[in-house]
Amino acid sequence: MYDGVIQDLIDELGRLPGIGPKSAQRIAFHILDAPVDDVRRLAESLTEVKQKVHVCAVCCVMTTDAECRICSDPRRDPSVLCVVEESKDVVAIERTREFRGRYHVLGGAISPIDGVGPDQLHIKELLTRLNDPTITEVIIATDPNLEGEATATYLIRTLSTLGITVSKLASGLPMGGDLEYADELTLGRAFEGRVAALHATPAPV
Repeated sequence: MYDGVIQDLIDELGRLPGIGPKSAQRIAFHILDAPVDDVRRLAESLTEVKQKVHVCAVCCVMTTDAECRICSDPRRDPSVLCVVEESKDVVAIERTREFRGRYHVLGGAISPIDGVGPDQLHIKELLTRLNDPTITEVIIATDPNLEGEATATYLIRTLSTLGITVSKLASGLPMGGDLEYADELTLGRAFEGRVAALHATPAPV
């Protein structure tokens, strides 16, 4: 245990994902040893990102603009929508250069144990977007873990009456993993070999 503010800093850093107690301590002492100007820039950057970053009005990805660069790009295919859990998944898929459609970010995955249900995700916004007849296919690209599979199952069931083809990424992604950590080749092949989860059928009148 260290003196008050030092321990407070270590504790706060330890709350970050992937940062254990030893890493938190190492980062804290790096900050203490760093020049004041470097620490000030870091603090200003953290404050600025919280002030300026929000979700895209269309796809819910994190952006500093009213619409993200992908939604505002006329070269993207408007007929195919890829549904992912988090903004970082968009970055991972874009690295593959295999997908030229548009995205919808759910903001997480269904996880009853964590108190996250469909109402806590951007599913209503997704259904609103799917009123656009231009969209003919939805690719579900949730993480290959229990929460991701539960979310995919819920979405397939929810979309079954809309008359839209629904597909899922092909196998090859390891179960229990995250799209964020998949290499470009594996993720690219998953897109190429995606399988239909639900074929388009005429929507009820």
